[in-house]
Amino acid sequence: MQADPHVADIAHIIQLAVAPVFLLSGVGVTLTVLTNRLSRIVDRARVLEERLVAALEPAKAGLHADLHTLARRARFINWSITLTTSCGLLVCLVIMALFVGYFLRLDLSESIAVLFIVAMLAFVVAFVSFLREIFLATGSLRIGPY
Repeated sequence: MQADPHVADIAHIIQLAVAPVFLLSGVGVTLTVLTNRLSRIVDRARVLEERLVAALEPAKAGLHADLHTLARRARFINWSITLTTSCGLLVCLVIMALFVGYFLRLDLSESIAVLFIVAMLAFVVAFVSFLREIFLATGSLRIGPY
């Protein structure tokens, strides 16, 4: 028994949507990593702010410098989270466009391609921002007595 062509078409659209759905799961995992890093930065900043209140004047300069570095790191992570979330939203729009195009019998191929390219661009820039944060974190790392 042969499947109804309509069902076969929908099955094909679902097959086309599988790759973006897998990408969406990768975006979700990336967001988890980024939000965990942001949480660690915020927690560390709170500890340093508490120390700053009780610190003697010579130690305050170092604490201010560390807080400044943490603020920069938080900005990079915030950009990464924003861009990664944007990527996820754009991928969702790609999936929606696949189905809308089919059901309304519209050729949305150019729109889908543009959405996907913009999503990948956002993801790339998010990773670049994440890499900058990593460089900043490792550059300010102090191991041992200081």
